[in-house]
Parts: sequence; C-alpha cells; structure tokens
Amino acid sequence: MVSFKRIYADFKVFSVGYLRNKFGLFFGLIFPVVLILIFGAIFSGDAGVVNVYAQNQDEGAFGQNIGNNFLTALNESTTIRVVIVNTSENFTDFLSSKSASDGIVIPTSFTKDYLAGQQVNVTVYGSPASSTSGIVSGTVNGYINYFNLQRFNGTMVIGMTSATVNTEQTTYIDFLVPGLIGFSILTNPMFSLVNIAADYKKNKLFKQLSLTPLTKMEWLISKVLFYIALSAAGFILMVAVGVIAFGAHIALSLWLIPFLVLGPILFASLGMLVGSVAKNPETAGVIGNVITFPMMFLTGTFFPLSMMPEYLQTIARVLPLYYVTEGLNNVMVYNNIPNALIDIVVLGIITLVIFVLAVKLFKWRED
Repeated sequence: MVSFKRIYADFKVFSVGYLRNKFGLFFGLIFPVVLILIFGAIFSGDAGVVNVYAQNQDEGAFGQNIGNNFLTALNESTTIRVVIVNTSENFTDFLSSKSASDGIVIPTSFTKDYLAGQQVNVTVYGSPASSTSGIVSGTVNGYINYFNLQRFNGTMVIGMTSATVNTEQTTYIDFLVPGLIGFSILTNPMFSLVNIAADYKKNKLFKQLSLTPLTKMEWLISKVLFYIALSAAGFILMVAVGVIAFGAHIALSLWLIPFLVLGPILFASLGMLVGSVAKNPETAGVIGNVITFPMMFLTGTFFPLSMMPEYLQTIARVLPLYYVTEGLNNVMVYNNIPNALIDIVVLGIITLVIFVLAVKLFKWRED
C-alpha cells in the first residue's frame, strides 16, 4: 500500500535540499523570468514570416481565376505565408478552431468583377491587439495596389474590408508567457530527475533506499508533487512579470490546472525513465538533451507555432511539450476551451503511458 506519510517525509527532505541549492532554485524560478524579460524586450514588436489562412471563394470567369493569382502573389512575399482553407469550411469557425486571428477571403465574383472593372473587396481578418495583423493587412494592401496599377493604372477596383477575430489578445508577449511556463514545466523536472536517477543508480543510493520502508512508487510520487508545487510557483511568478512588466493579456481559468499537474508528472516520469535506462550519468545527460532541446524550440515556446514551416509544425505535434504549450495558449491566450480539452486528453494519455513505463523500468536494485 502507498503510504502518504512516507511520501510526505520524502517530499519534505527533497524540497529542503532543493531550496538550499541556489543553482537549482535559480534555474527553477528565476531563469524563466529572465527569458521573459529578454525576449519580451527584443521581440515586443514581433517579426518573421506570418502564416495566414486564406479561402479563395472566387468562381473564376473566362477561363481565369484571378483569386488564385492574387494568393500566389501574396505567397511570394517575404512577410506572409498563405495557407489555403477549403471552401467547404465556415471561415470564421475555422479561424476559431485554429486559435488564429489572421485570415484572407477572396469573394466569389472576384475574377468577374476585376475583369469588368467593377469594385470588389478582399476581406482581411485580424485582431487590433495583434502585431501580426498589421503585417498581414499592410502586405495585402500592397498587392491590391499592385493589381490595380497593373490593369487599371491605379484606379481602386480592388478594395479591402476588415473583419475582427480575437480582439482581446495575440501580442507577442501573450504567446511568450504560456510558452515559457511550458519551458519551465519541461526543464525543471526533466533535467533534475535525469541527473538524480542516473547519479543515484551509479552511487548505489537506490539500493540503500530499498532497505527503507519507502517504496519506489512513493519516492517517485514525492518528486512529482514537488515539481507540481514548483511549477505552480513559477506560473504565478511568470504571469505576474508578463502582466506587470509588459501588459500581457492573460486569461486565468481553472482549465489551467490540468496542464500544471499533468505537465510535471509527464516530464518528471520521462526524466526518471531516461535516468533509469541509461548506463551512466553522462549517457543520461546526452539522451536528456536530445529529447529536451527539440521540444524547447519546436513547440511554440519562444514564438507562435504558426510562424514555422508546415513540416516543422507536423513534427511539433508528435512532441509531448506541444500539448502543454498549445493547451496553455488555448486557455490563456485564445480562451479556446474545446481545443484545450483535446490537449488535456492527449496529454493525459501520454502522461499515463510514460508514468507507467517509468514505474515499471525503475528499479531499486540492479539485476
């Protein structure tokens, strides 16, 4: 039977030791805040190529489809990348399901009106709070002017209308705060448990623990509880810095709790698993870095995933941290609870599998 008294005793000893370690405390709580201050200051204006969803409803005329030509020209710009949305989709619902604010719709009569010299408007979706929306509308307006100049000597045949999506958020700092919370949830338990497991195994400390009443399940649970508490403290600190220092638009909700619980369980278990199966601490460190660093940079930690190429977005979706950062963004940035629930379910399944494997392969004694 699991003894909560023994779990608490081990939790207390481990917590005191961790808090006395200034190096661990710095990287556990202070370092993510330093990253927020640095990246918030550098990228508060936003930069890079922006992925923009576009729906071409143009029916064409006279064997031509000027809507396709227009979107192709936009895609050749250095500022936006066009992602085509099927015309069977309700465009505003699609943007909401993707937690996206930027979009372009080409109307059904675009080619017909353009060739006839009649007024026709391209609809550009965006958010006043989003720095990327200005990039999108500015780029689209530039190409509208080019098409008007090309056929009508600058006469405004093609115009632009605006529509609003997600008006309350999507500045860079809004993405950075959840991303760095995810970063903290990953690195603190992962690196710590990799090193602890490998070091304890090498120095036969697990063998000594096996002689005590403490079970390996209780030992692992106490570590998980500590990192849940540490993640909660880091969450409060990072949200406070993001809001106070940079005016981040952060929505707080009880739906954040599953991510602040499941995330530490997952990465503590993964760190324990890596440290348990590695032959020595050096090998464990290498394996831990190989697993951790791709997740840091490919799952939307430092910038929105939509700014990445499609193939990298596909790779990101197989990494566990994706469902933590994406879930945090869905709750804190977009208030998109249906998508957050999907992230919770996937994260829960991955966590259960990794936790069970960690317990099964974790041995007090070597064979």
